[in-house]
Amino acid sequence: MEQKLYYTIGEAAATLGVAPSVLRFWETEFDQLRPVKNRRGTRSYTARDIELLKRIHYLTRDCGYTLEGAREQLRQRPEGDPRADAARHLQEVRQFLVDLKGML
Repeated sequence: MEQKLYYTIGEAAATLGVAPSVLRFWETEFDQLRPVKNRRGTRSYTARDIELLKRIHYLTRDCGYTLEGAREQLRQRPEGDPRADAARHLQEVRQFLVDLKGML
């Protein structure tokens, strides 16, 4: 993902491979997730928001936590889980290699 100050909900959703409606739902479930909204209500996610979304995605989809379990994990480790960061990094490397293989 290109480094920008703000990302649209579509860009954020595409990064995670989920529908924008999932991100809107997570906003209602996780107090830490509060993207900036303009007068029209268009959401703008920061890089910090994207990292939080990645953690929520990892906890709920990869680790199998319920929403309550994911909230508890975020409360216990607000700075990030090193295992989650390592797993996410490995997934990014894997995706890069798959993309590279597709180019050959």
